Amino acid sequence: RARVMHKLEGAIRDSTEAIAKVLTEEQGKTIADAKGDIFRGLEVVEISCNVPAMIQGETLPGVAKGVDVHSYRLPLGVCAGICPFNFPAMIPLWMFPPAVTAGNTFLMKPSERVPLSAMMLAELANDCGLPPGVLNMVHGGHDTVNFLCDDDPIRAVSFVGGNVAGAHIYQRAGKNGKRAQCNLGAKNHAVILPDADPQSAINQIVGASCGAAGQRCMAISVAVFVGKAKELIPQIAEAASKLKVGPGSAEGVDVGPLISKQAQDRVTSLIQSGVDEGAELLLDGRNPSVPAGCENGYFVGPTIFSNVKPGMQIYDIEIFGPVLACVCVDSFDEAIKLVNSNPFGNGTAIFTRNGSAARKFVDEIEPGQVGVNVPIPVPLPMFSFTGNKKSILGDLNFYGKAGVNFYTQLKTVTSAWREDDYVEKLSTAGVGAQ
Repeated sequence: RARVMHKLEGAIRDSTEAIAKVLTEEQGKTIADAKGDIFRGLEVVEISCNVPAMIQGETLPGVAKGVDVHSYRLPLGVCAGICPFNFPAMIPLWMFPPAVTAGNTFLMKPSERVPLSAMMLAELANDCGLPPGVLNMVHGGHDTVNFLCDDDPIRAVSFVGGNVAGAHIYQRAGKNGKRAQCNLGAKNHAVILPDADPQSAINQIVGASCGAAGQRCMAISVAVFVGKAKELIPQIAEAASKLKVGPGSAEGVDVGPLISKQAQDRVTSLIQSGVDEGAELLLDGRNPSVPAGCENGYFVGPTIFSNVKPGMQIYDIEIFGPVLACVCVDSFDEAIKLVNSNPFGNGTAIFTRNGSAARKFVDEIEPGQVGVNVPIPVPLPMFSFTGNKKSILGDLNFYGKAGVNFYTQLKTVTSAWREDDYVEKLSTAGVGAQ
């Protein structure tokens, strides 16, 4: 199984351009973002080649006279994955490579909005030698999701997506005795201290809030400025205004369209709510300038608010668009308290050149993935994705050791082989024989 993953890793690398083209056409993100989508999933394929080492057991001989104990990990059997629209390649690759390499069969349901990229990955896996019936694709909406939660042979369900769907899947799968891991929404904060490198902080905040059109659960959607750091806010708005909006396949485009008209209407409505509730709109991304012929696309440009307060919709709600809410506080402790008061816990970041401040932040902050001068601290897959609080349902998260443990179960064997007359006879057999 690991050998198949080695071949799949090479096949995906060779097919990156083709997959990225299809991914951009069906999802809308830029070619650069599409390649990043593929590459971050490819890293999980690479680590899946090491699954045999991760499922090795433990042995303790001689726990009592003639008694040994050993444990090892076994596959669950049939597992399923329900994928979102925003990362059509990465999320399927978070799921099926570790699951099948651990010995399971897998049913994968890509988002009905963007099924083609996942189908290409499944075809590559088949071409690389994955046996028929090991990886299976199912398509559809609510009824298909409910089938995966209800079907008795399915032992575990993985999900990445929105809060409502995730809560439904977690509860329904759990009622049917299945394991479930559901990665949900987020409202990720970045804290900028006065000593932060200004240009680095500006560039990274803009990229982390507007990249992928803001349609990612690790996007920075709130920037918290401590003291004089607020002087960077106008520069952030200026830098964001220079981003080019247009179709993802066009050269030089930085921000592609949102996934649907419904998503566009939701984001523009939330922008208007920010205006109505008293936030200062420094950069308005509604009705952005786009190339000729694209006027009817689902575009929202970079949008920057200042003077944002908790309680405003643009602060409290995950917008899932290229919208940044800027909040000003007087002290570092106030910033930490603000981040920790948020119910979600996917990720957070701090920008500073002070090691003591960084250590204090890391020690006291609650979200499960922390970046120090890194705006989107998604761990490499030798670690696990470790969002927490209301951003995750289930106690085992995605990829890394936690991901492998989710798709496997422990079996422990206690053996008693005590010496008896039979062993004594064997031990003395032939003694004195000529």
